[in-house]
Amino acid sequence: MALSPNVTKHKVLTILGNYLYSMGKNLEDFFPANDDLIRCCHDNMIKELQNEQNIVIPAEDILAVEQLNIEQRQAYNRIMYHVNNDLPNDFFIDGPGGTGKTFLYKAILATIRSNGHIELATATSGVAASLLPGGCTSHSRFKIPLDENDSNSCSISKQSTLAHLIKLAKLIIWDEATMAKRITIENFNEMLKDVMGLDRLFGGKKIVVFGGDFRQTLPVILKSTRDAITDASIIMSPLWKEFDKIKLKENIRAFLDHEFSSYLLRIGNGIEYTNEKEEIQIPNKINIPFVDDVTSLHALIDMVFPNISDPNIDFSSFVKRAILTTRNEFVHEINDLLISKFSGEEKTYFSCDENTSNCIIPDQQELFHCLTPQGLPPHKLTLKINSPIILLRNINPTEGLCNGTRLLSKGFNKNIIYAEISVGTHAGKPVFIPHITLKAPHDNFSTIPFKRKQFPVRLCYAMTINKAQGKTLDFVGVYLKEPVFSHGQLYVALSRAKNIGQVKVLIRTSTPLIQNTNYTKKIVYHEVLQAANIH
Repeated sequence: MALSPNVTKHKVLTILGNYLYSMGKNLEDFFPANDDLIRCCHDNMIKELQNEQNIVIPAEDILAVEQLNIEQRQAYNRIMYHVNNDLPNDFFIDGPGGTGKTFLYKAILATIRSNGHIELATATSGVAASLLPGGCTSHSRFKIPLDENDSNSCSISKQSTLAHLIKLAKLIIWDEATMAKRITIENFNEMLKDVMGLDRLFGGKKIVVFGGDFRQTLPVILKSTRDAITDASIIMSPLWKEFDKIKLKENIRAFLDHEFSSYLLRIGNGIEYTNEKEEIQIPNKINIPFVDDVTSLHALIDMVFPNISDPNIDFSSFVKRAILTTRNEFVHEINDLLISKFSGEEKTYFSCDENTSNCIIPDQQELFHCLTPQGLPPHKLTLKINSPIILLRNINPTEGLCNGTRLLSKGFNKNIIYAEISVGTHAGKPVFIPHITLKAPHDNFSTIPFKRKQFPVRLCYAMTINKAQGKTLDFVGVYLKEPVFSHGQLYVALSRAKNIGQVKVLIRTSTPLIQNTNYTKKIVYHEVLQAANIH
């Protein structure tokens, strides 16, 4: 039976509204207000509330409450005491990588949601958000502008569904808050004050729980000076002194290897012994001696991805292994090498690039094809069935498709890539990745504005160290073609592994066969750690 035009229109608006909301937008942002739109938005509001109330609580998260260690139990009890007694407070959970912050969040979420309450789970990075049931990025959830400056603020109407959700939420979690810029947290504070109608910290919202690790890389900004970086960190905000701090110290990820765990903490805290060149020594048991570029890199690849050419290997294991390096150009180099070794028939997609400036650039197509700015897929994207890929844009965060999601490619079409989510709460879900147009970032590192039509993915046998934050891997290869250049990068790279037997490091030297090829630089901003009172 054919639907009437009004019913069809309403259904179309509802579907559009659902997709726009998943990406942090509303119908009102694109269409003028009318009765149909108001009715549709009301339906979407009811559905959004129902979606939050109907988030599936994994059985293992309910059981997690009984499996917390002493430190996690103390943190859990402190937070739940305030939740159960409706006592406003704002917490910051500080813990090195592997201390079980995500495990603690899941236990708190399961308890609150099992009692019928609404809780908003967010994280600065899409990867960390995908590990939380019902999680999404903080920018998407709270409409925080990506281009932060003092004049920008979160755009949330007091009459919107989101404002209603915020008021109903018993608790808000923001993981990886140390990766957020100072102005982001301050905008969030002002938004909550406006929504809640109270001029108090975070609008007097019941409970807000931030979490992170200041030993890891700080927010990436365009300035390169130390003062600029530390000024961008949440710890430099006046709000920092208002948080109730909770510390987690016991490393769960590497609990079977206490020596490795202690070594990681010494690196993260900046107290590991250095030589006269201010370099630290990488243990011999994880170091791959540098011989030459080709021989040594292939040795690292064989360690991280053994038997990669075998068509009968377990392809799913590849998403739990990675080679981490400092720059995107090194990432592309390694990925190109590995996809050529990987078994199967190649499928290559070429981008369509277009100049968006008014300047006439000679041979502009050839020029743009050679560029791969940060956050953009390559012009030439070569894939094979079961090759691991990483998503570069938020497509539908509520369904697990966010920036940083790791997938296995399963099929190829002219305008669609069929894939399967390989990690997080949506692991195993089949998804379709569309061909979309992306704008190149216009900054100091990419002075020519252009847009690229390509699939928003790239291979992820290798990835940058910064992109690996929030991940736990079964095997980690660290390729230091050049020394690390940012606070906490070496700590992040090494701490992705669970024990010392699951990590290998290759340090490139300028002189082949030079002795002591297991020394490298580390960068730690001690003023950040001191401000966080990290010992």
